[in-house]
Amino acid sequence: MYIQSTSSVTFVLFGGTGDLSMRKILPALYEAHRAGMLTASGKIVAVARHEDDRASYLQWVNEHVKARVAKNGLDESAWATFIDRIEYVKLDLGCAEDFVKLRDALQDLAGTRVFYLATGPSLFVPICRALASVGLNENARIVLEKPLGYDLRSSNAINDAVGEIFAEEQIYRIDHYLGKEPVQNLLALRFGNALFEPLWRREWVESIQITIAEELGVEARGDFYDNTGALRDMVQNHLLQLLSIVAMEPPHSMDSDSVRDEKLRVLRALKPIDPRDISKVAVRGQYHAGVIRGTAVPAYATEHGVKPDSATETFVALKVEIENWRWAGVPFFLRTGKRLADRVAEIVVNFRAVPHSALGASALRAGANRLVIRLQPNETIRLYCLAKKPGEGMNLSSVHLDLAFDQFFKEGQMEAYQRLLLDVINGRLALFVRRDEQEAAWKWVEPILNDWAASGKPKPYAAGTWGPTAASAMLAQHGTCWLEEEN
Repeated sequence: MYIQSTSSVTFVLFGGTGDLSMRKILPALYEAHRAGMLTASGKIVAVARHEDDRASYLQWVNEHVKARVAKNGLDESAWATFIDRIEYVKLDLGCAEDFVKLRDALQDLAGTRVFYLATGPSLFVPICRALASVGLNENARIVLEKPLGYDLRSSNAINDAVGEIFAEEQIYRIDHYLGKEPVQNLLALRFGNALFEPLWRREWVESIQITIAEELGVEARGDFYDNTGALRDMVQNHLLQLLSIVAMEPPHSMDSDSVRDEKLRVLRALKPIDPRDISKVAVRGQYHAGVIRGTAVPAYATEHGVKPDSATETFVALKVEIENWRWAGVPFFLRTGKRLADRVAEIVVNFRAVPHSALGASALRAGANRLVIRLQPNETIRLYCLAKKPGEGMNLSSVHLDLAFDQFFKEGQMEAYQRLLLDVINGRLALFVRRDEQEAAWKWVEPILNDWAASGKPKPYAAGTWGPTAASAMLAQHGTCWLEEEN
């Protein structure tokens, strides 16, 4: 059963006509509204400069958002009442008088104010300062989208400036992977069952893989991506956050600081990378022309907005170690890239083989027992084991136990943004990144950033493959391989 929010909130959306608002935020708010999870008095105030008034903005919403939510079945009555929630303020971020206009527009609206900054990071500080200049930072919540900075120094500069205006408990640094249902189920699997916790350690785990692979290229984001790269765009935030959840110790409760304290301990326990060893534990690649699902796609260097001689990586594979009692000696392999062979995000826990097999060599192979937590495109958790094939002889074959949540729970799964927006509305911080977590992640990746900025070019790989062969060779040195398809 869905639970209605107990908080009345005025949700102010900066970048109200942007791509993120169109694809994720407004559809997520509509789904929460349709499910009766928002209080009746809550309002959505879109802020942008492209539409002149509320009528023209609602026309934009009907043209660009309605078709997206209709893919899941449109309730016309719910859509009409959702539209009634929306107000609009045309605002020039460079004009202080416009923020007075925003303050006046919010004056008679009830509830806690949430300011969602679906804008570029260069606007975070100016917006926060302008909000403070008209007193709108008091008793409010601020949501910051990634990327939050370009490196440790710039991240600290943004956090310092925002922290002068909003207290840490008012700041929600969003990472949408933390809102995905299988990530939530990973917490439930580990900390709600006695079955897995005794196995979740170095004595029984051989290695862990975390992959976020995309078929898409940079699309229309060439200018942005060429100044960012996969390490900043995906590893520093998404992949290290997933790693910290997989490896964290059991928190004493699920309150925000208990969970984030345990994640921080993992990030601080990451083995520092010696600059002399970066080539051994970090692989960077850049896609060349290739074929994906029968369609020819161009090389990264020829994409719009990309410099022809670009050394920006579109692929990263890393070997990571955690220096603590639970995980000492267990390699964590992280991988992400664009224009790869498939779109998939998953966590693979490879358990150790049995120490001795009376059933033949197949029982001793690596990965015979593994847990696969699939985040996309389909969200599942599968436990793989060996079983006897029917017939004569003791011939073993891989079988799996599928945790099919959609068959047990009749409610539809909640999208990541919907869950996270409801957490903001209800003041729950557990699934948002705390500043000290972010700093620890930047500190760990910084030696790699510095090395890559000063050395050569990425290794080439053909679009439609799984990246440079060096990424597979890195795992082969540890007697394992990437899981690149499910049985």
